[in-house]
Amino acid sequence: MINTFKSKVILYPAVLFFMGLIPVPLLAQNFNSELYLQTSEVNNTMIHYDADKGSIMRFYSTNSNQDTFGVQNEEDKYNTPERRARRLELIASYKKELQGLNYDAMSNNGKVDYILFNRNLNSEEYELQQQQKTYDRIKIYFPFDEKIYALEKPRRRGIKVNGAEAAKELEDLRKAINEEIKKFSKIDGLDKTASEFAVLHAKGLQDILKNYFDFYNGYDPLFSWWVPKTYSEVDSALGEYAVLIKSKRKDSSTQKEDGSGIVGNPIGREELIRQLQTEFIPYSPEELVAIANKEFAWCDAELLKASREMGFGDNWKAAQEKVKNSYVAPGDQPQAMLDLYNQSVEFLKKNNLLTIPPIAEETWRMYMMSPEAQKINPFFLGGESLIISYPTSSMSYSEKMMSMRGNNPNFSRATIHHELIAGHHLQQFMRDRYKAYRHFDTPFWVEGNSLYWEMLLWDLKFPQTPQDKIGMLFWRMHRCARIIFSLNYHLGKWTPQQCIDFLVDRVGHERANAEGEVRRSFVGGYSPLYQIAYMLGGLQFTALKEELVTSGKMSYLEYHDAILRENAMPIELLRALLTNQPLQRDFKTSWKFYKF
Repeated sequence: MINTFKSKVILYPAVLFFMGLIPVPLLAQNFNSELYLQTSEVNNTMIHYDADKGSIMRFYSTNSNQDTFGVQNEEDKYNTPERRARRLELIASYKKELQGLNYDAMSNNGKVDYILFNRNLNSEEYELQQQQKTYDRIKIYFPFDEKIYALEKPRRRGIKVNGAEAAKELEDLRKAINEEIKKFSKIDGLDKTASEFAVLHAKGLQDILKNYFDFYNGYDPLFSWWVPKTYSEVDSALGEYAVLIKSKRKDSSTQKEDGSGIVGNPIGREELIRQLQTEFIPYSPEELVAIANKEFAWCDAELLKASREMGFGDNWKAAQEKVKNSYVAPGDQPQAMLDLYNQSVEFLKKNNLLTIPPIAEETWRMYMMSPEAQKINPFFLGGESLIISYPTSSMSYSEKMMSMRGNNPNFSRATIHHELIAGHHLQQFMRDRYKAYRHFDTPFWVEGNSLYWEMLLWDLKFPQTPQDKIGMLFWRMHRCARIIFSLNYHLGKWTPQQCIDFLVDRVGHERANAEGEVRRSFVGGYSPLYQIAYMLGGLQFTALKEELVTSGKMSYLEYHDAILRENAMPIELLRALLTNQPLQRDFKTSWKFYKF
């Protein structure tokens, strides 16, 4: 038997002080600042909800993956009608519990948790309700699904079955599914959203039946004699039905045909505004495009300065071409990235910009990205693992050159700290250790904070040469461009091909890399706001830095450590914490962080 419990020894500040493990100034700071508390008045409610949600997700799961001891080790994301209804019921009960808490008596720490936990519950509820609406549209094509659910419910408790009766029920299911296949083959098909949901629903039903079959088969002699052949036929019929539904999907995207082969789903202005409000961004899509254009103009001016310094005058594309060709030889990229990492961490320490825990420095590592993955993501990725994007022997000459040129050291200099320290690796490290109960993930914090470090290091003169500046400006322009092309696409103004051309012409992307960037933006599973969050989040952190650090209220070290110790959240709420701002229960976004 595996012991899943861990012993915990809690050492309070006073104990640590007498043990000589923390200095007096830090002790005073811990006692005097609410920011260093690891809990709040809403903490327990949030932890209970996550645990209850996990129990429900696993109990009503369609996934049969189990470890050696029969414990399910992977949550599936598909919500059956039963699980969806149970989750909505759970959300309603926690919203009621949250309303019963004494909000006015809470600390600001608790009030922020209250506001954001309530936001999370409302967002989950909205998504589940949208799923239910889609299910209501497609359930007519699955009149047999209740029969499958009826098999699964008693199986969860191990109720004994009659093998002959089970085989008869499955035979009836096979006939019903085949009948629906005949009917569906005669219709035009379903729109993209309904079709994808219906395919997922069919596969979910397959998983449920597999759970049912695997539980009894081989253990119940009569079940094992009667059922396997019929089960196999039902499983095949469901698989055939899923393939048929997918094959008849109608392209209902509002996107204009452009020959790019990239077909996404523009969400429109109304949905953009709803999502922006959820992320506490009080600007319209049009205002955000204007912000990006203003930032782009700054980049253009700095790019011309660097181009002139390199001797290329105003021909910045020629200067950028020179920089792209500074790529390292095959096999040398990992060492080149390590050298850049060492330079950036040395700079952070020299300027006393933040606390870097020794274990965070010790435990990051490298991997190489596969050629297949590089088609979607042509640049390296980071976190606890730095995943290097560079050519392999299986790639064509043009693919090799695209990858090497796009990942040259000057371009990578701008992003090594974005991916490792003080970016994604340090973020993840600290989020596991400070207020880990806060599940308020937002790309405006995660990507915005990493982008903020690119902006700050520019201001602190980290780039030493014009080549360094061109490399850093490439990525800064890229983040401006993401706002412009993403929002114009979702507003229905631009096609994917226009987005690709924009990245090539205005940023200087290699065309294949631009295609990969646009493809992952619109069909790679990212939320519509993800790509705009880099620059906008960086601007939010910069505005907050001006308010707290430039004004002299905090040092860089205090500011950056406080950000990481509060864990991820919308930055307007982080600002409320760091400035001790009064917070109303019905808090609405209003922080205009950018001055035109």
